[in-house]
Formats: sequence, C-alpha cells, structure tokens
Amino acid sequence: MTQDELKQAVARAAIEYVVPGQIVGVGTGSTANFFIDELAKIKDTITGTVASSEATAARLRSHGIKVFDLNDVISMPVYIDGADEIDANGAMIKGGGAALTREKIVASVAEKFVCIADGSKLVKVLGKFPLPVEVIPMAQAAVARQLNLLGGEAKLRLKDGHPLITDNGNMILDVHGMQIANPVAMEALMNNIVGVVTVGLFAKQGANVCLLGMEDGVKTLTF
Repeated sequence: MTQDELKQAVARAAIEYVVPGQIVGVGTGSTANFFIDELAKIKDTITGTVASSEATAARLRSHGIKVFDLNDVISMPVYIDGADEIDANGAMIKGGGAALTREKIVASVAEKFVCIADGSKLVKVLGKFPLPVEVIPMAQAAVARQLNLLGGEAKLRLKDGHPLITDNGNMILDVHGMQIANPVAMEALMNNIVGVVTVGLFAKQGANVCLLGMEDGVKTLTF
C-alpha cells in the first residue's frame, strides 16, 4: 500500500470515533485532509466542527461542513488529527503543518484525542523528526539560543525563501537532532522559555487512541 492509501485507511477508521449530533475537532495536515473528505460523507449526522487552522477550515467549508469558532464551544467528544511522530505512551511531535498552537488548543477542549497516522510515525524515542516550536517573531533568535543549549539545533522555518508565518502571526523554529527521552519534562522546559508560544510536543496531554495504518490493516493503540 502507498502512504496515501495507509492514510486513507486510518481516516476511514477514525469515522467510528465521530459522535453523532456532536461537534468534531479536526486537525491539520495531509492525513487530516483524508479524514475531512471522509467526514464529508456523514456531515449531515454531526452538528459541525472546530478547525485547527485556516487551511482546515477552508477544506471543511468546501465540503459544506459547518465550522464553529472554538470560543462558542464548551466541549466536544473528540479531536482527530495526525502526528509527525508518536511513541508507545501516546506522546507526539506535531507541527509539521505549522498549526501546532491551534491544534494543541482545540485538543485541550476535546474529551478524547484520536491520532491517525501511517505506521512509520510510531517511534521508540521522539526527536528524529525536527521538533517545531512556535515563537514570537522578535524572540526567535533569543529562543533559538536557548533551544540549542538543550542539545538540538534550532533552525528558522522558511517558505519561499522567507520566514514562514503561522496563522497566529508567529514564526517556527524547527529543532533538529533531539533525542527526547522524557517528552513531558522537555515540553515543560521548553514552554518556560520566554518568547515561546507553543512547543510541538504533545506529551502532558497526548493521544488517547492511535489508529496506525499498517500493510496488514489498521492497528489500534490505546493509552
């Protein structure tokens, strides 16, 4: 199976976690896009969605799916999103699609986080995928120096030769070369660096369920 076929398989499996008559939190990225396309098939059974990025909101609306502002939502049963890496405890690295801050906010309101990913995303130790850190623009150089002291190499993410700007008007530093043995402690440590908006470690509040696309079918991990 191709990677896209694996992503489509887990997106299809994630539909089982959608609660009829409720609001669904929806993530950002290529796997989340497959989920949105599957969600469109049952859109009349849900109240609507909360999107974790402008791109996700646009894709949802293109399917005629209602998108709510999170400020108007008290709770939701489930948030469904992909991951760049996930470990055996449900801790994840997210933010390859530059939506880590809104993803973490929407996930915090949901009762359950369902991670959908192809099998290659399951790792023993987080960090091979560069760890995204969203930062206030004026602080990016200062934050990079602090991140480098933690053992990685922070590089400013560029797009078309210019610093990538998030939906929140911030920049992203990608920290390369990390071996994150204690994701919860590292998340707390990085969050305390002045100028950091959000760290792409979802460890204190990780996934509750992970649907992994494997060659022999979808494997379900619970945490």
